[in-house]
Amino acid sequence: MVDSTKVILASASPRRRQLLGAAGISFEVIESRVPEKHVAGEPARDYALRVARDKAIAVSSRFPNAIVIGADTIVVCENQILEKPADAAEARRMLATLSSRTHTVVTAFALARAGKILESLPVESRVTFRKLADAEIENYISTDEPFDKAGAYGIQGIGGGFISHVEGSRDNVMGLPTEHVVAALARWGVKQV
Repeated sequence: MVDSTKVILASASPRRRQLLGAAGISFEVIESRVPEKHVAGEPARDYALRVARDKAIAVSSRFPNAIVIGADTIVVCENQILEKPADAAEARRMLATLSSRTHTVVTAFALARAGKILESLPVESRVTFRKLADAEIENYISTDEPFDKAGAYGIQGIGGGFISHVEGSRDNVMGLPTEHVVAALARWGVKQV
């Protein structure tokens, strides 16, 4: 008999692994390898939700008896979508944009089984940065921390020192709206250990 509550996280993100594990969910990791490409004119919430759903479907099609979690995080500031920076110049530009401003972090998640979406939701948090000095930005870029993170910063690392206020879930800013994901999994029979 196949265990219908096996959970797979379709993500390479170490932060998502940490958050899901800390929430007491037993899971395996299988990367989706779904490209994260924004379509011109696509609203941020729709973009994050589409990518999360695509990731979940891609892996659940290969593992039909498991519940697969897909997720995607993006940062939106001044009507610009800030994804993972490609290089130091892009990270510098993003951090300068975030300095002294409030931005929105959208993390969408999706649960899928047998190539079909069970449920999905985009979750938003609002984050306010204090004013950043140019030297702080340069020092931060030299740590390499900004390069695998949407908006070029990590709330759980050195970048957390740039934040003066968070409205909403800090876990969501890290990359997974844990309380929503755990509640959704429970609705599909997955229990915390």
